[in-house]
Amino acid sequence: MTTELALAFGKSFLFAFAALLPILNPAATAPIFLSLTEGASPSIRTTLARRIARNMFALMVGSMLVGSYVLDFFGISLAIVRVGGGLIVASSAWKLLTTDHLSEDSRVSLAEAFTPERARRQAFYPLTFPISCGPGSIAAAITVGVSLHSPRIGIQLAHVGGGIVALFAIGILLYLAFRYAQRLLRPLGEAGTIIFLRLSAFILLCLGVQIVWDGVSELLRSVWPVAPV
Repeated sequence: MTTELALAFGKSFLFAFAALLPILNPAATAPIFLSLTEGASPSIRTTLARRIARNMFALMVGSMLVGSYVLDFFGISLAIVRVGGGLIVASSAWKLLTTDHLSEDSRVSLAEAFTPERARRQAFYPLTFPISCGPGSIAAAITVGVSLHSPRIGIQLAHVGGGIVALFAIGILLYLAFRYAQRLLRPLGEAGTIIFLRLSAFILLCLGVQIVWDGVSELLRSVWPVAPV
């Protein structure tokens, strides 16, 4: 029995880790974190990285365990979540693309304005949702949660435990990626960092549009089903 539970735990851990890590992708969102926290001190960025990782873990665990029940209760489909979340992602990416690079004087004034209180306000929106953990991640977590169901209580608990531990491991990776993002991008230099940030913002914009399109396509298929060939 113990071996069976350990096997169920390990399988669910690997399944959740492999399914959610590429979607959350901390390495890809770290440059966006840097851009959105322009002017913040290293200590504030460290605090933000910790808060974002904690928020992401709580949001993803909640989505995995009860997300499907919450959506059913309010009568909200995953397609609607994708459309709404995708619009937010695209809007945030557009702001990053159209924001001019700051001069040294502007950085100093922005650093003075980026207070710990402001950091706390932005820790969840937009830094956790939708930048670090968007609608695609939530939809994937809900799908993983449904896949972990089992009629046997012991196996069910082992599956849920494996999924939660996988999210905890991803949270640690997210914290490390955000905490040391500036150090990782330093070899690119200032010009290279700006180019990389612009490219990341453009990819984020495309991702937002793709999320919206996936949601709209699913809604259209529900209205006009494709006729069988």
